[in-house]
Amino acid sequence: MTSSLPAVGTLTAEGSALQGVLLDMDGTLVDTENFWWDAEVEAFAELGHELREEWRHVVVGGPMSRSAGFLIEATSADIALDELSVLLNRKFVERLDRGVALMPGARRLLTELAAHGVPAALVSASHRVVVDRMLVSLGRENFAFTLAGDELPRTKPHPDPYLTAARRLGASPERCAVLEDTVTGVASAEAAGCPVVAVPSLAPIEPARGRTVVGSLEEVDLSFLRSLILVSR
Repeated sequence: MTSSLPAVGTLTAEGSALQGVLLDMDGTLVDTENFWWDAEVEAFAELGHELREEWRHVVVGGPMSRSAGFLIEATSADIALDELSVLLNRKFVERLDRGVALMPGARRLLTELAAHGVPAALVSASHRVVVDRMLVSLGRENFAFTLAGDELPRTKPHPDPYLTAARRLGASPERCAVLEDTVTGVASAEAAGCPVVAVPSLAPIEPARGRTVVGSLEEVDLSFLRSLILVSR
């Protein structure tokens, strides 16, 4: 997908070393992590299985193949991975159609990035059908492009999604700030060499070198993101 946002090849406005902002979707920009669990619970109930609450933290933030595969193995459900993936995506999209809320501060941050010409990309482990549906709420115009989990051979926690996104922006990974809400997503971004802002949703994330933990996106603005790149240089 293309947009009117400028390509990156030089420093952004005001001399900042920030070359791009790469954003996770579920749980980071949109309040949907509960949607996935509810969809999984409903799907497995139809298959005659009850999901344990402690499994929730195992599957949160993971790619569909890992999460669905884990639940099939844990429950011994008689369903193929591909079939379950289709079922879960359908049930998730049904929930989206009832309305989805943006996380606090998400709209303001996207608007600020666009206003200052800072390229932003959406980097999600969700499938393309889900990402495209979510863009109705997020606004396609806010992103230079979007990258879905089913568009790469390996998705999070591998570094491939963020390395691919930085390359498409023409940027260096170490000069792309990443916003993530799960340990899986943070691991992906850090493996790619990106400075990370963690905004934990369902499970805690500890601060670490190259990683800043905040309570919500309301604490994040363009100046904050630029300072992370300067610190990491």
